[in-house]
Amino acid sequence: MGGKEDESRKGRQAALVIAGTAVFWVVASFVGGQLGLDNRTRALLDLIALAGFIWALWMIFQIWRARQDNQG
Repeated sequence: MGGKEDESRKGRQAALVIAGTAVFWVVASFVGGQLGLDNRTRALLDLIALAGFIWALWMIFQIWRARQDNQG
């Protein structure tokens, strides 16, 4: 696999993590409200979503670093 193809694959993975995390967060917030989950449980779901977004940012940072290394 070439460098560009690998970057594209990693970019798609990061996009899927962001989209999946966003969908999870919206659904978890809605379901938590409908079921009347306590604030502690809803905060845990928020932290899980935050972890997903941080992971996606880490993936994007790695892609950026790889591009910087390939340029110079």
